[in-house]
Amino acid sequence: MAIRSMTVATTTRSLDGDMTVDEFKEWLRRFDVDRDGRISRDELRRAMRAIRARFTGWRSRQGISYADADGDGYIDDGEVDGLIEYAQKSLGLRIVAY
Repeated sequence: MAIRSMTVATTTRSLDGDMTVDEFKEWLRRFDVDRDGRISRDELRRAMRAIRARFTGWRSRQGISYADADGDGYIDDGEVDGLIEYAQKSLGLRIVAY
């Protein structure tokens, strides 16, 4: 299942405060450069660089490994919850349900 497109006004949103799950998905979708609806390790690394994370190559491999339930090397819509969990634990992002 691909990450579905949604219209959420988050294109200029800062990641300094809380963000909702939908805002996180929309922010992440901006890094899906090939528009296949999945996030690759390279796309995840670019997203991490955008928030000035350190060790982005290693962290992106860890993030894919943590969240990629089917083992295909990509994060799709059904696996985003695992990536959210990883982002909260390892990157310090605050992602809330509302």
